[in-house]
Amino acid sequence: MVSPHSRHPERHRYDRIGWLRAAVLGANDGIVSTASLIIGVAAAAASPATVLVAGSAGLVAGAMSMAAGEYVSVSSQSDTEQADIARERAELHEDPVAEERELATIYRARGLDAELARQVAAQLTAHDALGAHARDELGLSDELAAQPLQAALVSGASFAVGAALPLAVATFAPQPALGIAVAATSLVFLALLGALAARTGGAPLGVGAARVTFWGALAMAATAGVGALFGTTVG
Repeated sequence: MVSPHSRHPERHRYDRIGWLRAAVLGANDGIVSTASLIIGVAAAAASPATVLVAGSAGLVAGAMSMAAGEYVSVSSQSDTEQADIARERAELHEDPVAEERELATIYRARGLDAELARQVAAQLTAHDALGAHARDELGLSDELAAQPLQAALVSGASFAVGAALPLAVATFAPQPALGIAVAATSLVFLALLGALAARTGGAPLGVGAARVTFWGALAMAATAGVGALFGTTVG
């Protein structure tokens, strides 16, 4: 006999939010920052060797910075979550009756009548009081819990992969067209990244690609202007 769950499978994407955000942010930053750095240095009339050294240094420094920043940021989020859970655990120990009433109030606000809300609160409290409060009062769940190490590794690795793309183009592009080649291919990479992220997250592909490409183009244009300005000044 086929179970109801197998007849009607549901696929949700909310459990991807943590690593997807870190991966997209890292790859996007890797492409944009490294491409912008290469374009800016090239616009200042630097030698090909100098451009590649700057791009390589940007890759390594950016990947480490991204990983460290994500770890610190997500660790702070995790600390806050754990502090809230600890506070809730203490309140359950001090006054479990008041905490059960608090749950019932939450369920009434969501549409249950008073008696049903009371029954649901009583049953969930008996089953897992702390879990019920973490989920329904604090909005926390195991699927969405902050994971600092995962965020750091995904961000650092995706930054390095993203940064390697414009760096590879700069390695093989002819010197006169280096800036244009890096800018054009980086915009293509950004559009593909935005579309891929949108598809993974269930969002419209065009919107995801357009917003990433727009901000990337703006960053590269600004850096090229700075490089050209300083290159002209030095010259």
